Amino acid sequence: MEINKNYANELTVGTQFFENIPGGDYAGEIYVMNADGTGQTNISNNPAFDHGPSWSPDSTKIAFTSQRGISNNNNEIFVMNADGTGQTNISNNSANDFGPSWSPDGTKIIFASDRDAITNRDLYVMNADGSNPTRLTNNPEDETWPSWSPDGTKIAFQSQSEGENEVIYVMNADGSEQTNISGGRFGIDPDWGPAVDTD
Repeated sequence: MEINKNYANELTVGTQFFENIPGGDYAGEIYVMNADGTGQTNISNNPAFDHGPSWSPDSTKIAFTSQRGISNNNNEIFVMNADGTGQTNISNNSANDFGPSWSPDGTKIIFASDRDAITNRDLYVMNADGSNPTRLTNNPEDETWPSWSPDGTKIAFQSQSEGENEVIYVMNADGSEQTNISGGRFGIDPDWGPAVDTD
């Protein structure tokens, strides 16, 4: 895989800002800005709570979680173009779907959902257009905040399968060989370091 060595300098970063609403409530919006903080632009621009942006590997699209779902406060996975156009609900389910992360080749998105359970959340993977959602974990406790490894072979995630203590697990991209890598230590919201060009 060819790596652009200037990627970090050229890429506009996505973030989530909170905006106050009369009555003391708040809304989340997805903004883009330059790496030095200039050029802050609201690209989600919706009264619903939008959060958790994730760039596609080619930087043309952003996946995010939004509460503009089919019922009140229903989290859904949306994808939009990098300029905010073409906002599309791709999970489209009455359950709570959240925390999207793109596969390194841009063909799939992994996310957390409670769609097949009453109280716990598991990890699912779907095609980038929302088709063929497939369950990867099936445990009695929560699995959330998945993150693909740069080579696409592994997925790190946060789990409460050790009781109330969140720990970090890693599994193969097909959901097999789920392994606790943080031991008994508390761990949340894992992320991988960038791929390194060794040429």
